[in-house]
Amino acid sequence: MPRLPAPASIEESPAAAQPLLEAVKKQLGVVPNLFRLVGTSPAALEGFLGLSGALAKGQLEAATRGRIALAVAESNGCDYCLSAHSYLGKNLIKLSDAEMAANRGGGSTDKKAAAAVRFAKEVVKTRGHVADADLKAVRDAGYSNAQIIEIVLHVALNTLTNYVNVVAKTKIDFPVVTARAA
Repeated sequence: MPRLPAPASIEESPAAAQPLLEAVKKQLGVVPNLFRLVGTSPAALEGFLGLSGALAKGQLEAATRGRIALAVAESNGCDYCLSAHSYLGKNLIKLSDAEMAANRGGGSTDKKAAAAVRFAKEVVKTRGHVADADLKAVRDAGYSNAQIIEIVLHVALNTLTNYVNVVAKTKIDFPVVTARAA
């Protein structure tokens, strides 16, 4: 049972959130519970969508962003985000089941992507206090300073949604995937 309920519809959401939620619906075809929940604070929804939209225009490809989302959700024990990103990974990004399992474990079947996912997991684990060797490893894999900043911001964005969903106990509206450990 959710501890913080999401409005049941766009129309039941605060007026200032409704145009933002309509934009989400136009883009995704539906408005997942997370968006309606965050929309209970129109300012929070605007901030979340702004950062998400800006990062989507960044240098990291969608597959790498999806891999990071899976790794972070697993690390933070967020079943909602793990379910959502597993669904998106499989159906939109076209990640294989083996790839998503590797991502959840902090790796990838792709050598370069593995470095980004490992680095993201280390950012979560150390709360940003990564070692010089961690930074060197992601650089050596071919990531630029700008891309490293984007990896860190994707960790932050996904941690934000993980925490919202864990605190709220958001009702999962995707095929359910359960985190192995938090």
